Amino acid sequence: MSTHAMVKAEGVHKSYGSVEVLKGIDLEVAPQEVFCLVGPSGSGKSTFLRCINHLEQVNAGRLYVDGQLVGYRQKGDKLYELKDSEVALKRRDIGMVFQRFNLFPHMTAIENVMEAPVQVKGEAKAVARARAERLLDRVGLGDKAKNYPSQLSGGQQQRVAIARALAMEPKLMLFDEPTSALDPELVGDVLDVMRGLAEDGMTMIVVTHEMGFAREVGDALVFMDGGVVVESGHPRDVLTNPQHDRTKSFLSKVL
Repeated sequence: MSTHAMVKAEGVHKSYGSVEVLKGIDLEVAPQEVFCLVGPSGSGKSTFLRCINHLEQVNAGRLYVDGQLVGYRQKGDKLYELKDSEVALKRRDIGMVFQRFNLFPHMTAIENVMEAPVQVKGEAKAVARARAERLLDRVGLGDKAKNYPSQLSGGQQQRVAIARALAMEPKLMLFDEPTSALDPELVGDVLDVMRGLAEDGMTMIVVTHEMGFAREVGDALVFMDGGVVVESGHPRDVLTNPQHDRTKSFLSKVL
């Protein structure tokens, strides 16, 4: 197992024009850790997640995934931005599941899961199909392989999206509020899949409002507000005995 952190952020800043969204984030995510990010809307959680796979560029600071600088390479004390093709190559190792499922509507569930390995990795269709079938079984949708997204519930679509991210065999999975667009009774099925991934040792960063999931499954929890890390620790400690007034105020509204 690697001795370095799977994700390391050092003084990460991100602005949109004059609006500073991330104001110097420092944190580390260990391999095989389930790392939960919680906080009010607009606190910078999703932006930080998008910076990890360079969907957003950081304005200052450094982000490392598995010991490698994200989006840049360093020569001496200067940073040089990587070419798009180099960024895409590194992004293959990071799976991302969005709030809105972002499935291809014209493809069946199994075609959605097969697409990236075939197109990005040049994998043989038979190999990709066999893995896609296994992954759909794993997320409880083996019988929905031929269904189109429009024929699936939101929870089923999200589980297909998780299978699609796993098809690239990533070393890190990012979840951006994966259950917040779902009807309450569909949330459990998605969280069960995520629980299974955690048990299998997948490193996961989860932006979530599901405090029960964070408490049960999370290894570490960070409360963010206003673009900074306000409080961090073991989920049970932070959720049951928050130290900071801002954390107490937030949790009193969501727990």
